[in-house]
This record gives sequence, structure tokens and C-alpha cells, in this order.
Amino acid sequence: MLTDYHNHLETGTLTLDYLKKFTNQAKLMGIEHFGISEHAYHFYQTADILQNDWVNPRRYYDMDDYQNLFYEAWNAQIDVKMSIEMDYTPGKHEEMKRFISAYPFDYVIGSIHWIDDFGIDLKEYIDEWDRRDIIDVYRRYFDQVVTLAESNLFDIIGHIDLVKIFKYIPTDHDFLLEQYDRATEALRNSKTCVEISTAGLRKPIGQLYPDKRLLEMCFNKNIPIVLSSDAHFPEHVGADFDQAIALAKSVGYKSLMTFSKGERTEFPLG
Repeated sequence: MLTDYHNHLETGTLTLDYLKKFTNQAKLMGIEHFGISEHAYHFYQTADILQNDWVNPRRYYDMDDYQNLFYEAWNAQIDVKMSIEMDYTPGKHEEMKRFISAYPFDYVIGSIHWIDDFGIDLKEYIDEWDRRDIIDVYRRYFDQVVTLAESNLFDIIGHIDLVKIFKYIPTDHDFLLEQYDRATEALRNSKTCVEISTAGLRKPIGQLYPDKRLLEMCFNKNIPIVLSSDAHFPEHVGADFDQAIALAKSVGYKSLMTFSKGERTEFPLG
């Protein structure tokens, strides 16, 4: 069994024809459980959750149109899961919960892209890394991983160590392992799975998410996994899954989770 639960239509259109380019690629790659999880900030209905100068001009979708696309796909017998990737926003738990519960998502991904007004994975903000203390950035990033898990709002945490994207990594090994440990302690007590994402291989870091040491902690604490490519183009669906599977098996994983209408089921890892 293979999953690819983290994918986006934002570089194209919210149309059945464009969606089918993704689902057709998923079939070609042998992916049995496939989902679209558009960025929540694109939708008018999330305006009370996240506001900043980068996000606001990119809020141009309506959830009605998004839902209707999936109804159209399901009516056409296309097997695709409906999801959302929510920017986890501290202090907005009630607003996030209200949005998530308003729609029949098969699963919901929570991800961390912002530390206050600092977009950690955006090229437009890369100079900001040299103006900041890396230890402080990592501590605050993993603070959010902990509270994301504790919120129990999300089925999956996306690219759990995205903070490494531009190769800014603390040299203090013990500090880094401490962040991994407290993150996985919070996750083990939540419903949240961790994704092994191949997207990092296409980023400056050139590595899978998560770091093998972090994934080993996840395995040792019985935190379930899914596989994802975080594809923004159809050709990236299922990309480099051989490496993701190899990493999962190298730390001991033999199964992954699938989702349908919020319910999860464990299957053997393909």
C-alpha cells in the first residue's frame, strides 16, 4: 500500500481536467490512496486565521468551489481524498477548529511555515535567516510542533522538519536531538501522524523530511506515518518514493496509515 496525501493544485486550476493530471500520475506510480490538500490560506474562509502581507494577496479561492471539484470527481468515479493543509497558527485554535469541522475532509494536514511574520521556507525571506539566531528559530519552530500536536486538530503533520529547508541547521547536536525528542513526545500522545515527504529532495536541503534521527524517534514512540510528495505539479506525484520507502523500512516501519472521512486504517507498507 502506498499513499500520497500532500499535493496541491495551486499552480494550475481548480478543474476536473487539471485534477485528473494528478490522479492519473498517481495511478501510474502505483499509489492506491491519493489526496489533494490545498493550502488553507488560499481560501476566503480562513481570513480570520492567518493574515500577513505575503498571504493576503494569495487568498483567492472559495471553499464551495473546492468542495464542488471533489463532488465532481467522485461522481466521475475518481478516487481522490479531500484535504487541506492548514498553516498551524498559535492562538487561533478555535478558529482552526471551526474551519476544519465545517467541511467533510478525509484528513487534515497541519504544517508550520511561519514564526510570527517570518516565512521560514519562502525565498523572499531567505535573507532573514542571516539576521536571526538559528537556535532561537529552531526552538520556536519546535515549540509550534509541540503545540500543533497537543491541539489534536490534525491527522498529519506536514514536513515536520521543514525548518532545515535552506540548510540553516544548528551545529549543537544535543540541542537538535532535544527538539526532536520533545516534538515526538507530544506527537506520541496525539492522533497526529508524521509524513515522510520527498519534497525536501527538490529543495536546497536536498534531503527527505524528516531527518532519519527524528524518524527513528517517531518509530520508537509508535507514531504512525504516511508517504507524501508535496507535489505542486503533476509530474512530482510519487516522486522519489523509493527513497521514502527505504528510509521508512530502515528505521523499522512496516505499515502506514490511510484516511477516509477522518477515520484512519493501518495497511502494510508497499
